[in-house]
Amino acid sequence: MQRIENIQLATMAAEETGYGIIADAVVIIENDRIYWAGPASEAPVSAPAELIDGHGQLLTPALIDCHTHLVWAGSRAAEFAQRLHGASYADIARAGGGIATTVKATRAASFEHLLQLAEQRAHALLEQGVGALEIKSGYGLELQTERKQLQVARELGQRLPLTVTTTLLAAHAIPPEFEGNADGYIDEIVNNILPTLAEEGLVDAVDAFCESIGFSVEQTERVFKAAQQLKLPVKLHAEQITNQQGTALAARFQALSADHLEQLDESGVKAMAENGTVAVLLPGAFYFLRDTQVPPVELLRRYGVPIALATDANPGSSPIHNLPLMLQMGATLFRLTPEECLRGVTINAAKALGLSKRLGQVKTGMQANLALWDVKDPAELSYQFGVNPLSKLWLNGDVHGHADRQ
Repeated sequence: MQRIENIQLATMAAEETGYGIIADAVVIIENDRIYWAGPASEAPVSAPAELIDGHGQLLTPALIDCHTHLVWAGSRAAEFAQRLHGASYADIARAGGGIATTVKATRAASFEHLLQLAEQRAHALLEQGVGALEIKSGYGLELQTERKQLQVARELGQRLPLTVTTTLLAAHAIPPEFEGNADGYIDEIVNNILPTLAEEGLVDAVDAFCESIGFSVEQTERVFKAAQQLKLPVKLHAEQITNQQGTALAARFQALSADHLEQLDESGVKAMAENGTVAVLLPGAFYFLRDTQVPPVELLRRYGVPIALATDANPGSSPIHNLPLMLQMGATLFRLTPEECLRGVTINAAKALGLSKRLGQVKTGMQANLALWDVKDPAELSYQFGVNPLSKLWLNGDVHGHADRQ
């Protein structure tokens, strides 16, 4: 057992709206679980345990990055330059660039090369206090490479102490083999790619890009129905560039989350609230694409929709592997409160992955994924960036990497 004392605890409890602060707390870890968490004055006298002095620092759940595209090869730096010369993300995609560029490089890359690249990216997140993340496919757009991406994601979960969930995003773009035949490609997804990879145990959830430069609501619905038949939860890239009413569709399928949402309207927000769908906001993509339409945060608050934040780590629109930076961007660009930002990468991010029964909050029985930060005020985690205040990280009850800062 491990007994962590002399800490300020932010429980991020599901029933709270803020940090759930306990000013003088004790957390006891037994094996890979939280045995007890609460005020020091009420802490049980535990069996002989390793005593850890937190030196008055802040203990939170380990962070969760609930939307990443971590497995890819190649570079999109040239397209970054194109945008700076005036081209839009949509212009580049229509000209055969964008996702198609990464698809070509990822198809050509070996499993070992993709694993090496993805492991570097995952390590960057791990060293910032991330204990769980989602990894999407979507840069294969055919069975073999979609499988390869998901296998890399599974291998990362074995090599690193991270909790990794996988999402099939075959409906990310139309591959060159199906140019001009989006419906034919949807047939391939629902009849071959999805059932095959689900049968192989590689798919935890199913996603799609419902957008003017992606797939229609009708095409997305076909993918969702196929996922539903396989008893797989769904997620959706929705309302990023235009309002296609995809969020309302996702909500009807009780989607875990709808992500991006800059163009979301009140009817979509209401549908999310009624069906328990989490709003995943991605300020990195908003920043990198120089968007100006912010997501409807006030509407999400009014309807009580949980708000999560994530990196959207990807090669084209958010080549950012820094989840703490998303807290600062969420506060500055989207005007989220520091409490909303931290909940967005803990309990609400866990909800967006269907993991809230074991991750995202500090309470008895939860998985012992914890982060100790050398800060006094939790708002500091949203206030500053460019430094790493992480003192110690527990993943599955074991300490990873950092030593105490005194």
